[in-house]
Amino acid sequence: MIEPVKIGEDVTLYCADCLEVLPTLEAGSVDAVITDPPYGMNWLCDMTSMAKRGKKYGGKNWGSKIYGDEKNFDPSPFLNYEYVVLFGYNHFAGKVPLGTTLVWIKVYDEGYGKFFSDAELIWMKGGMGVYCTRDVSMKGITSNRVHPNQKPVSLMKWIIEKYKIPIGKTILDPFMGSGTTGVAAVKLGRRFIGIEKEPKYFDIAIRRISDAVAQPILIQV
Repeated sequence: MIEPVKIGEDVTLYCADCLEVLPTLEAGSVDAVITDPPYGMNWLCDMTSMAKRGKKYGGKNWGSKIYGDEKNFDPSPFLNYEYVVLFGYNHFAGKVPLGTTLVWIKVYDEGYGKFFSDAELIWMKGGMGVYCTRDVSMKGITSNRVHPNQKPVSLMKWIIEKYKIPIGKTILDPFMGSGTTGVAAVKLGRRFIGIEKEPKYFDIAIRRISDAVAQPILIQV
């Protein structure tokens, strides 16, 4: 039995493998999945090039692999939910049906071609359009990051609002990391379930989401 951590009435967090937790969740308890999964890049965070780049831009040498990144991502366990948003769409495009493509542009114009990538592609269930947003609030690798693949809270808010996920619905992030999706969800009046395998990031997520729960939400419920 995997015991969750509860934060208030609307947040439930699990420190476990998501594939072990998903079958235990009550049917109908999840309305949406928004997540940045491991893509299968086998990305070692202390690679020489990344370490040099981190030093140049004031960032960190994380010194560890991304859990689960040694194998190709299988999106099938998550596709039947009503709302689904998956980062890294270009790595598994052949495994998802036609949907909407979101493009997160994460550099200024002068930064094009100078970083690991200029943008990230995000698959959104339903529709067929392509929509872009530029969000440089994380400014690449920065000293205030707490996770190597941390996303801006403002980006996750944009996605929730763009998708028009109704207030009060429950959003699941099965690869929660440091909890950014949860922070955005609770700030926008949605319920949240988060699952994270690595205890160090799970503890960070608890702190960040607890802080968000303690603040007023950003909309009228």
